[in-house]
Amino acid sequence: MREGLEKLLAKGQDSAVLRFGLGQACWKDEDYAAAALHLAQAVAQNPQYSAAWKLLGKAQLESGATDARAQAQASWQQGLQVAEQQGDTQTAKELTVFLKRLQKLGASPA
Repeated sequence: MREGLEKLLAKGQDSAVLRFGLGQACWKDEDYAAAALHLAQAVAQNPQYSAAWKLLGKAQLESGATDARAQAQASWQQGLQVAEQQGDTQTAKELTVFLKRLQKLGASPA
């Protein structure tokens, strides 16, 4: 699946949906850094993509970057704002839980 999506991207068929799909595929492959890159592009292309914000935070947290918690927190806070604006209550609830868990792990509140 990932290879097929990468071919579409190479052909210039870039979109938020394609980047989200690539992010999911990379996530499944446990390639969290690549997942974070594609998901960051997805939200850059469509800042209202709450599901992409959610997965972006998860990928950032798993990426092993030195500021992974801060990155994930920022993404989830943005995603929560988007989800609430759009009435996406399920995603908003999930992001609220993720943020609370992150705070319990020792992330400083924003």
